[in-house]
Formats: sequence, C-alpha cells, structure tokens
Amino acid sequence: MNNYMSRKKMARIITVASGKGGTGKTTISANLGVALAQFGRDVIILDADIEMANLELILGMEGRELTLHEVLSGKCDIHDVIYQGPSGVKVVPAGIKLETLKDADPERLTQALSELLTLTEILLIDAPAGLGKDALAAISAAEEIILVVNPDVSSLSDALKTKVVAQKLGCKILGAIVNRVENTQAEITAEEISAILEIPVIAVIPEDRNIKIASIYGDPLVLKFPNSPASIAIKRLAATILGERIVEPAERASILKKLVKGLLRRK
Repeated sequence: MNNYMSRKKMARIITVASGKGGTGKTTISANLGVALAQFGRDVIILDADIEMANLELILGMEGRELTLHEVLSGKCDIHDVIYQGPSGVKVVPAGIKLETLKDADPERLTQALSELLTLTEILLIDAPAGLGKDALAAISAAEEIILVVNPDVSSLSDALKTKVVAQKLGCKILGAIVNRVENTQAEITAEEISAILEIPVIAVIPEDRNIKIASIYGDPLVLKFPNSPASIAIKRLAATILGERIVEPAERASILKKLVKGLLRRK
C-alpha cells in the first residue's frame, strides 16, 4: 500500500496569500515549508497557482512529468504527484507546461485537497495572487491564512481586500508577513501595517540579495544561506507558527563559548 494512503490524520491547513503579485509570496511559502519540516513536522506544500506556477523552480524540482495539472485534468491521482523535496518537505507542484493547462478543471481541486488532509500534519497552500477564482478556492480551503504584504500603499490596499474576503469565508487570519523590508523612510512600518489591517504582524522579512542567488541555484534560501537575514526571519516565523523556540545565532555562539570554557577548565 502507498505509504501516503496508509496514514489517516487531519492536517493543519495554512494558506499563504497576497493581494497582488510580486510580494515574494511563493518564495516565503517554499522556504517556510522547508523551515517547518526542519522542526520535524510532516509538511506538504501545494502550489495552487495552476496558471502561473513557480514553486517548483524555487525548490529546484522542475521537470516533473506528473503535476497538479494532470490531477485536475483527471489523468492521475493526487498521490502520484506528491514528491520528496529538500529537508524532507513534500511538494505538490502545479506544473509549468502550458499545453496541460487547458485541460485542468479547478473544480477537482476540492477533492484533491480533501485527500491531502489525511496525508500530513501541515498542508501549506501557496495561493495565486489576487482574488480570482483559483485564489478564492485556495483561501476558502484553508483554516488559517497568512497574508504577505510589502511595505507600500498598493500592496497594503490589496492585502486589506484579501483580508476582508478571507474573513467573510470564515478563515482565521494568523497575521501578516511584511516582506522585502529595506527600512527606508518611504516604507510603511510594521506597526502601521498591523494597525491598518487590524491583524498582528507575525514576521518582518528583510530584503536579502541572497534570495536571488539561491533561486539561481534552485535551492531554498533557508538551506543555501541558513544564516542570512531573511532565512533567520523565516525560521523565526516557522517557530512562531509551531509555538516552538528557536536558538538565535548570538545565543548559539554564547552556548558554544561556555562549552569551550568548560572544556578548557577541565584540562
């Protein structure tokens, strides 16, 4: 029996959404999924953007013959498109082949999601940007929503619309991630964003040049550059979501220093 099919447990469903494209939502989804898996959790990341999929590119998993496109076109089962990704995270890619997109029926997504819920601890859905039909399907499927917003007016305005729709659909909003922060005077602060959206800011991710470098290699940032500013912020976010405690680099250095001192005293 397929080891996925033999498991019977319901997942925590978290959708990562954004009001507009270009916020860095998929990069966060990919790296957050890996970070959650690094805490020992069983995680599946689903790319629900069947039109503009790129999750598999960020994770270095492009070129899979079977993807969510084939599931939505009735050519295979959802169990056939669950792939092992970095650090043990499992990935359901949406597919980037345009020729398979025309046969995809978004109505089959509901059935696919219901099956995935029995196969993992955390189902992390990377929703399409905006409020189109596919995005609404991904939002309505979730129990919890995380909004990705950039510190500018247009992104904040679109995030506010997405928040209102998510609440009307009965979703619990965990909070907002303020992404690509450069700490300039032209930016809206995290405090202001929290006040306008009326939800907590659960992470502030700095602009990080290592993100582009990691994407060139097809590696998740949290693995390629684990100590980069954005990686540390994403791992803190994963810890927050799980209610775990993360050992900060400065604390780790202090612990090592004490261990070295202790060893030297014994000599």
